[in-house]
Amino acid sequence: MKSKILVVDDEQDALELIEYNLQAAGYRVITAGDGNEAVQKARSTIPDLIVLDLMLPELDGLEVCKILRRDSATGSIPIIMLTAKASEIDRVLGLELGADDYVTKPFSPRELVLRVKKQLQHANDTEDDGEVFQFGEVVVDVPRHATMVQGKRIELTATEFKLLTILVQRRGRVQSRDQLLKDVWDYDESMNSRTVDTHMRRLRQKLGRSAKFLGTVRGLGYRLLES
Repeated sequence: MKSKILVVDDEQDALELIEYNLQAAGYRVITAGDGNEAVQKARSTIPDLIVLDLMLPELDGLEVCKILRRDSATGSIPIIMLTAKASEIDRVLGLELGADDYVTKPFSPRELVLRVKKQLQHANDTEDDGEVFQFGEVVVDVPRHATMVQGKRIELTATEFKLLTILVQRRGRVQSRDQLLKDVWDYDESMNSRTVDTHMRRLRQKLGRSAKFLGTVRGLGYRLLES
């Protein structure tokens, strides 16, 4: 089945350009022109990925992102933010609120399609699809793409799950920020170490007291502690 993409933008020209290119790449596209419509369509259609403009009427993209991340039905849907705001503070804020990727306008439609493909592939990009891992009270079930803490499932985005899986699979080994950028995001031209740090902070918040196993190696990166 074709992957379903929700594209949210209040600029009709941008909406049509994205829709055309995603459809040409083989995706089914649903569109929304404001924040309220975006939330409604995300909840009613449960898309495989959302391309979300930041500057929207009614609700802005950041607020839409927060609402969707708090909803268990939409909390794990990958979100690519698309916006004219290019400053680092805007980029970090978007990532803090739950975006998986960030594309600035003007953008290359071909690059956007590639980023959509990469986000959709994250669930299948782990090193060993047949493994189930455990550390402390956390179980990472790779085949089911599920994470449980104290027996209760927690909702991770595709990027968060891939980041956690890589750390678990390489338990005890330090992973530099540059290596994680390469292995999790596949490219690094528009990414920097703040991207990794922001996703690690979100991951720690979701793991609660089990976040103690996610160790920071000052000046280098991160590792999953052995005990």
